[in-house]
Amino acid sequence: MSILETRQFRWPDEPACERFAQALAGCPQIADLSIELEGGLGAGKTSLVRHLLRALGVTGRIKSPSYAVVEDYLPPSLNGLPAHHFDFYRFNDPREWEDAGFRDLFAAPGLKLSEWPAKAAGMLPPPDLRLTLDVQPDDSREVRAEAHTARGQALLLDLAHILQA
Repeated sequence: MSILETRQFRWPDEPACERFAQALAGCPQIADLSIELEGGLGAGKTSLVRHLLRALGVTGRIKSPSYAVVEDYLPPSLNGLPAHHFDFYRFNDPREWEDAGFRDLFAAPGLKLSEWPAKAAGMLPPPDLRLTLDVQPDDSREVRAEAHTARGQALLLDLAHILQA
């Protein structure tokens, strides 16, 4: 899988993660994008998703899909397109992929956010964007953003402009 562009970001604290999510929400490509989130337990993947969904207008409880594998939302700012939050941490059987209809969800328009994508390797289509979160000794986060498609590359450029403003 080729990488078209890479950017590095640093989140010194939780508010920085929230600002990053708000910037992501401000990018027009977000409505129809697949984002993979990599990082160890406690790296901030679910926190980023929660901040992003809030920034997109989701109200009410935002649950971690650890046991359900996927949680679905209809964020007001996505103009009727859904947002699907996947957590493949407990994913063990490739047959689950077909049985659950994940192929159809990934083929349809909308935002797809996938935690622990390596657990579904070989079944997931290539992401538009991969974010790798790495916890630093001072508890800050180094974030590597890789664009794997032209849409992901356009989002990265827009994101960089928004965060620099």
